[in-house]
Amino acid sequence: MVLGKMLLAMVLSLGISLIAYPQAIPFLHKLKFGQTVREEGPQSHKAKTGTPTMGGLVFIFSSIISSLIVNFNAIHSVGFLVVLLAFVGYGFIGFVDDFLIVVKKNNDGLKPSVKFLMQSILAVVFYIIYRNVTNSLVIVPFMNVYLDLGIFYYVVVFIMFTGESNAVNLSDGLDGLCAGLVLLALLPFIYFCVRIEEYDIAIFLCAVIGGLIGYLQYNMHPAKIFMGDTGSLALGGLLAAVAMVTKEEIALIFIGGVFVMEAVSVILQVGYFKLTHGKRLFRMAPIHHHFELGGMDEQKVVYLFWTIGAFLSIIGFVMGAFM
Repeated sequence: MVLGKMLLAMVLSLGISLIAYPQAIPFLHKLKFGQTVREEGPQSHKAKTGTPTMGGLVFIFSSIISSLIVNFNAIHSVGFLVVLLAFVGYGFIGFVDDFLIVVKKNNDGLKPSVKFLMQSILAVVFYIIYRNVTNSLVIVPFMNVYLDLGIFYYVVVFIMFTGESNAVNLSDGLDGLCAGLVLLALLPFIYFCVRIEEYDIAIFLCAVIGGLIGYLQYNMHPAKIFMGDTGSLALGGLLAAVAMVTKEEIALIFIGGVFVMEAVSVILQVGYFKLTHGKRLFRMAPIHHHFELGGMDEQKVVYLFWTIGAFLSIIGFVMGAFM
């Protein structure tokens, strides 16, 4: 019964997205909701200027609509509501950022401090909502040990939400890269949800996967549409929320290892640049651009990172499955 709902939600979401994207792309073109490519970015990306963005709206809505059609009673589950609100809440922050850039023609979008404040507030809200039905224990993989972090568990949740949403956002720089990596990262969490009988969340994650598969049909190189911050922040918030609900906080580090790598590369680049007064550790950060500027074809970089993401996802799955 549950497996049937999971498959139905995935297929329905895929169908909605495949129908909606061909309508959304020319509509966004007409509204001039085009991507603005950074001046300091790779020169090869200049050709992407004007490609419709904010495509994350389609897979966000297709995921929500299809999962509720298949499993409307999920609205009575606190865990499902936390995951859903994280998906929508962080997506809203991204939408505001995209709106300022493509509609108001403010190339900077939300100020980093404002964006971080909004992300932080949501992290606090979600923790407050969910703390009455969870605990501050963190499971140590393979050792069958439970660590009670007490008040410090909030710090872990805070870092997960703010860090994961920003890290996923950083990975959205090559055609197909972010969506493929998130799809791979969601697979272990579907198993974790089923194992702890969070079936409502498992069905929802299947719907998200269906929406992402539909999105990838139009985002693979050469991309016809981008998800924008609307999509990437939503997906980052989703991963953090699912990790919190399933108590797989440590496994998330490995499952989302490529996102961690992308974020760390930016931190190292900025730190090295300041310490050495202008020298660079990488050709460009996030690190996927380092490979691009080294002469690797964009699609090959995407496939390489997908392969790494799949490998790390398997490691995270093993950690969570056999703890």
